[in-house]
Amino acid sequence: MSAVNVNVNVHHVTRVEGHGDIVVDVKNGEIKECRFEVVEAPRFFEAFVRGRPYYELSHITSRICGICSVGHATTSLRATEKALGVEPSEQTVLLRKLNFHGEMIDSHVLHTYYLVAPDFLGVGSVIPLVETHREVVERALRIKKLSGDVCAMIGGRHTHPCAMTVGGFTHLPTEAELREMRQRFVDARADMDETIALFSTLPWPEFERETEYVSLTKEEEYAFIDGAITTSDGFSYPIEDYRQVTNEWCVPFSTAKWAKHNRDSYMVGALARFNNNYDQLHPRAKEAAAKLGLKPVVTNPFLNSAAQAIEMVHCIEDGIEIMDQLLTRGIQPEEPPEVKLNGGGEGVGSCDVPRGILFHNYVYDENGVCVEANCIIPTNQNMANLNHDMQELVPQ
Repeated sequence: MSAVNVNVNVHHVTRVEGHGDIVVDVKNGEIKECRFEVVEAPRFFEAFVRGRPYYELSHITSRICGICSVGHATTSLRATEKALGVEPSEQTVLLRKLNFHGEMIDSHVLHTYYLVAPDFLGVGSVIPLVETHREVVERALRIKKLSGDVCAMIGGRHTHPCAMTVGGFTHLPTEAELREMRQRFVDARADMDETIALFSTLPWPEFERETEYVSLTKEEEYAFIDGAITTSDGFSYPIEDYRQVTNEWCVPFSTAKWAKHNRDSYMVGALARFNNNYDQLHPRAKEAAAKLGLKPVVTNPFLNSAAQAIEMVHCIEDGIEIMDQLLTRGIQPEEPPEVKLNGGGEGVGSCDVPRGILFHNYVYDENGVCVEANCIIPTNQNMANLNHDMQELVPQ
């Protein structure tokens, strides 16, 4: 880069879920500045859940992210259930997993089709994509509609679910609704096949940078809800020890905290899950990965979007199997369990939401009122890693 001068100042970056700036300043081949700045105002969710009763927290914290509201609600409920000694039923666990699959598909189709695909297909946004690749947009809309409908069937509505509560649900899907949804999932296999076929043709940027990948893991399934915190560097922790992994700190140019564990940064999200949990993927998802040429360990961060496409295939297939289990068992008219406060307590919930591993940590007093809260968001955990990717990519 000798004698090269580059100045990039993007305020704000478009087609991202949030607000951020890119600052790059190269003078005579020397990098003076190279960073991604998060410029959103702090929102103080951890402060305003204090003083609120336990049954409100999942509804409040789902507002941290509309796209990931099911993930935040589920993580919040798991933290509260652990704090107050509530054990959800097997039916509740299955319904939460199916609900989670719906949100995972919803977020991934938004990112891969609406935000990423236009760059690869040579247009400025998804709007002109209707003229140049109408079938791609129609496919995205079908997948988006399916994902929203399954979340609404279980959670009462997709964004900010109203039927999820501590220990269970206030509303349950009927067996007829489940049978219809199962058939729609089967029909969606064609759209999944076309998604993988499209992504196999995309000219992915060539860039490799090894880093630490952090996700939840379970021996018996591809982990989205609960599990152990696992890193590609060989570390494993119970969820309650999350602070040993996140080690948050502040940087002057970002309102989002940074995080690091064994190295100076780590990555969370679909690619981290793919690298750590490949063996637990559904066989059809492994076939999709083979068509995309992906097998762990993948160190090209641009292929996070390809990993999201693979996860959509997994969620469709696992969703079908979950609905089969529910239909075989029959939907039981369960009421949410009685919550016995027993003097309060502390609990940590963790889910691997679309953008990566999420933590909610609550302390409740003897009246079931929250007195302390800590929420660590996956996008924050990715910030240091994203900046280090930029610093290695720019000189190339």
